[in-house]
Amino acid sequence: MKGDSSISQPEAMRHYYRWHAAVYDATRWSFLFGRKALLRQLPIADHIQQGLLEIGCGTGHNLRLLAKWHPNLRLTGVDVSPDMLEQTTKAMSRFSRPLQLFEQAYGAAPLKLTEAPDMVLFSYALTMFNPGWEVAIEQAWKDLKPGGRIAVVDFHDTPSGAFRWWMGKNHVRMEAHLLPFLQSKFRTEMLEICPAWLGLWRYIKYVGQKIE
Repeated sequence: MKGDSSISQPEAMRHYYRWHAAVYDATRWSFLFGRKALLRQLPIADHIQQGLLEIGCGTGHNLRLLAKWHPNLRLTGVDVSPDMLEQTTKAMSRFSRPLQLFEQAYGAAPLKLTEAPDMVLFSYALTMFNPGWEVAIEQAWKDLKPGGRIAVVDFHDTPSGAFRWWMGKNHVRMEAHLLPFLQSKFRTEMLEICPAWLGLWRYIKYVGQKIE
């Protein structure tokens, strides 16, 4: 992410989403492809209790769907933006179930989790962690139970320099940098690289298993 080097990445995100939180879901549907499809592909066993930790949970879009589809799934969310977490709280208010929310930068300090998660989800978050995406992936590996899974849906790359520049102005890095690192840390179980907007950019859906 380029900009004022005196501003930390988490603080830049807090400032950015202070103005975007209220309209995020209404404006991002045309960009954030593959979210619901990835959630449907997660290896969730409804007959047992499992835990899912979402990093950059934003407005609670994914947590709300998961709560609706999987009543036994233990959900936890992390975000640096108090404005986004306020939206998450509103989105989850109709579900009478425990929900842990943490306002902090993931990887900066240990989370006070009641139990290690079976899955860690990043949904259009990692490409905005600049710097910090490697730290976040490594922290997910540490936090997961043995044999747990990481799940990622995110921007991948673009052939358009102008579009790459524009996305960079919105704090998004699109340089195909996530996938090699994910595959070096996890055993790939599912990978799809999908075109969007007639090939203007591509996004990835990825599920990998923690192998010690």
